[in-house]
Amino acid sequence: MTVERVINAPIDEVFAWLTTTTNYTRSPLVLRCTLTRHGEGTPYGVGAVRSHLWLMGWFRERITHYDAPHVTEYVVERSLPPSRHELGRMTFTEVDGGTEVRWITRAAMRLPLLGAPLTRLLV
Repeated sequence: MTVERVINAPIDEVFAWLTTTTNYTRSPLVLRCTLTRHGEGTPYGVGAVRSHLWLMGWFRERITHYDAPHVTEYVVERSLPPSRHELGRMTFTEVDGGTEVRWITRAAMRLPLLGAPLTRLLV
């Protein structure tokens, strides 16, 4: 899945807001988000572990790449329902009118027969 948006704000502010997991609770789909382990050099840097409880499930993510304010990558280490997660990447690019954000994730729920359709529906 790929989502692209231009946000009318400077790249540093957009990167900081979207990489701070506790901000996600502003969405009605997100119930709780916590930073359970700080990363190298910065709270959300490489090695940071985030825990997210969404209406559709629970996810524990580990940050694998962090290059502020341009890119952050993560992998889902555990989830309920179980899923296979290959990549999560957010890139940030300065453009006219603000910051272009591109979020790419490759994932699938691990449920016999229903995994693929549920992934498309919920993700």
